[in-house]
Amino acid sequence: MDRSSLLFCAAAIGLSLAIAVLAWPYAAIPQQRLELSRQVMPAEDLGEVDLGEFGRVPVLELVEYYLENPPAPVAAGAPVRKVRFQGC
Repeated sequence: MDRSSLLFCAAAIGLSLAIAVLAWPYAAIPQQRLELSRQVMPAEDLGEVDLGEFGRVPVLELVEYYLENPPAPVAAGAPVRKVRFQGC
């Protein structure tokens, strides 16, 4: 490789690291919020979740539905179902 290619690669890596260092405080989770996320909360205290067209549903109701209607077990040798995320 010639000298200009190596300089370009080094400059690109340096610029990427500089941007990452400068953007880190805006992307990081604050320490207080991180500590709160490590504490266990009862489902009753979590409130509601907005499920779009289904409306707002309490988390406790979602947990009860999951316990009453668990997902069907996957049989051995069954093809893996592809999950589609219908994004934009």
